[in-house]
Amino acid sequence: MVKKIRNVIITLILVALAIFFIFVPTSIDKSMNKVTSVYDGGNLALYNTLPFVADLHCDMLLWDRDFFKEHHYGHVDLPRMKKANMAFQVFTVVSKTPRGINIEQNDDDTDQIALLSFAQLRPPTSWFSIKSRALHQCRQLHQFAEASNGDFRVITSQNELRQFISDRKENFILSAGMLGLEGAHCLEGDINNLQTFYDAGVRYIGLAHFFDNEWAGSAHGMKKGGLTDLGKKLVTKMEEMNIIIDLAHSSPQTIDEVFALTSKPVIISHTGVKGMCDNQRNLSDKHLEEIGRRKGLVGIGLWSTAVCGSDATATAKSIRYVADKIGVDKVALGSDFDGALTTHFDVTGLTLIMEALIAEGFSVDETELIMGGNVRNFLLKNLPVN
Repeated sequence: MVKKIRNVIITLILVALAIFFIFVPTSIDKSMNKVTSVYDGGNLALYNTLPFVADLHCDMLLWDRDFFKEHHYGHVDLPRMKKANMAFQVFTVVSKTPRGINIEQNDDDTDQIALLSFAQLRPPTSWFSIKSRALHQCRQLHQFAEASNGDFRVITSQNELRQFISDRKENFILSAGMLGLEGAHCLEGDINNLQTFYDAGVRYIGLAHFFDNEWAGSAHGMKKGGLTDLGKKLVTKMEEMNIIIDLAHSSPQTIDEVFALTSKPVIISHTGVKGMCDNQRNLSDKHLEEIGRRKGLVGIGLWSTAVCGSDATATAKSIRYVADKIGVDKVALGSDFDGALTTHFDVTGLTLIMEALIAEGFSVDETELIMGGNVRNFLLKNLPVN
């Protein structure tokens, strides 16, 4: 009798674990990566003439989703990228987020990504090491490229990007990605790990994410300070290695101190601007204008906190604000697709952004720049040559 009870208990535990591992990760993905509206058509004839559609920020690598299957949830996969005429997507690595995440104030005491990594049955090293889980995501993107039969490739240099642009003229369904880090905390306090992530293909790094770290203060951290002494060394080393600095989520003091330390172009991969949507998350006019002066690039988001609206028109209006302030050649899309938030639509809805830009008074040539030409041109100047 005791043996039967034990076997029943073991069976129930195994069933519960199977339910947890099979259904919980997908359920979390579905519940966190929603859309305001489902795209239902648009001016595809004009949209499909855009030569290079690109986006600066997507967190798809965080989720256990088949890259080669079209999904009805989440925001990005390869079939939907092809439908969206998406030439180039930056895939960013999220390695740690705090419980109760918000745009005002967070500490670094909790780690939601550790539990997600466990639930997704990712390698045990990724449950405990933020460096390991970040490198695992980097490897995933390269594995996607290897398994894509040539339809998708990872870009790490100017020469690779030029070759991709040339090849895509002959084969319009080709897509490419690049790796970025959302927060330097996954370097785990060791500047030598910068080379490790460079070798893994990372070409831009956001210094901070939702909490202050050993390198820099976050706009959403407890102290919201600037660069630490270690952070100043990191900025200098990134400049030497042609790794682009992403100032998204950085505190105002961090941004000021980066500007004081380097004269190179920087990006804000995904943001809004205070002049259109005033909150802790968004970029001030002072910093916006300095990024423009340096010939940097500002990616405008597709979610409500960024643009104070839930549709393409709201994003287009913020893009207009940036273009009027610093030039139409310095603004891009920074969707934050799959960033555990609700976006206006998934990647297939980018046609609506193009239409909203034209309604906002941008010419076709200017729209081509905003929809991806500016990302292409910036990277052709600022990636490592080889």
